[in-house]
Amino acid sequence: MADVAEAAGVSHQTVSRVLNGHPHVREETRARVLQAVERLGYRRNMQARALVTRRSRTLGAVVFGTTLHGPASTLYGIEQAARAAGYFLSIVTLKTPDRQETQEALSHLADQGVGGIIVASPQLLAGAAPAGMPVVVIEGGHVAEAPVACVDQAAGARSVTEHLLALGHETVWHVSGPPDWSEAASRAAGWRTALAAAGRTTPEPVPGDWSPRSGYEAGRRLLREPGVTAVFAANDQMALGLLRAFAEVGVRVPAHISVAGYDDIPEAAFFSPPLTTVRPDFESVGRQGFELLLELMEGRQAEAPERRVIEPLLITRQSTAGPATHRREEVRCDG
Repeated sequence: MADVAEAAGVSHQTVSRVLNGHPHVREETRARVLQAVERLGYRRNMQARALVTRRSRTLGAVVFGTTLHGPASTLYGIEQAARAAGYFLSIVTLKTPDRQETQEALSHLADQGVGGIIVASPQLLAGAAPAGMPVVVIEGGHVAEAPVACVDQAAGARSVTEHLLALGHETVWHVSGPPDWSEAASRAAGWRTALAAAGRTTPEPVPGDWSPRSGYEAGRRLLREPGVTAVFAANDQMALGLLRAFAEVGVRVPAHISVAGYDDIPEAAFFSPPLTTVRPDFESVGRQGFELLLELMEGRQAEAPERRVIEPLLITRQSTAGPATHRREEVRCDG
């Protein structure tokens, strides 16, 4: 910084004011300092800055499932919001939502001196947050000990189930996500609530693991069930597997069976047929999570942890329609 001050012909304090965006600097002086910064290739020493300001510009994030659309989009929203505010993100990615691994990740980030941490699911946080560390939760259900930013997963599942019932289907079958994911549990709960409110029978969910293969296997199983006319898959990838399983044996969607998904991945509009699904604004969840963490770090949070809920949007496309007027022929699906 002293080299920049000498090159620009100003004081060390003026360079500091320019780099911190202080408004009371003449534009001519500001331009001269920034030219010197660029010419000399000056980079701030963030560790030294943290020692002086007692505030780290690095935040931590503990996430899992980042190969999937939802977690990846949420993480992107966090990273973009943090970068825009001048923060960097240190990310620990877990394979599955494991509590012990989460505790180790939180300790690792705390040892790095991060200013705060965003955790991907509330069931992982209980009792694991380092003392005195600002922590925010994204996704999942209710948690008493930290602010939360999340999608109303149950509302999205209710809306798509109600859509299928409104088309005239007697009930809706469900291909569920992994049981250790709070998002899967919330989507299944919303599906059950919609069926119960309509006084319809609730079929046993067919388990899946978010992958197209598990959706394909669920589809082959559903082909052996009599009277299936509508299926709601807990994500779009599993819905893709359903479409493949049905197409292989000549069951047409939506003429014979309606199929709906969840997430509205970019490819959903290009499935055959285009997929009816639920669009959660995952990037907004990431941004809201970062804003909550920033407020917590700056002491601007109310006494009770705030909960910000993003409402999802139902997207209707050509994969859903009313039940066929004629009963589809029973299809034998061996294996």
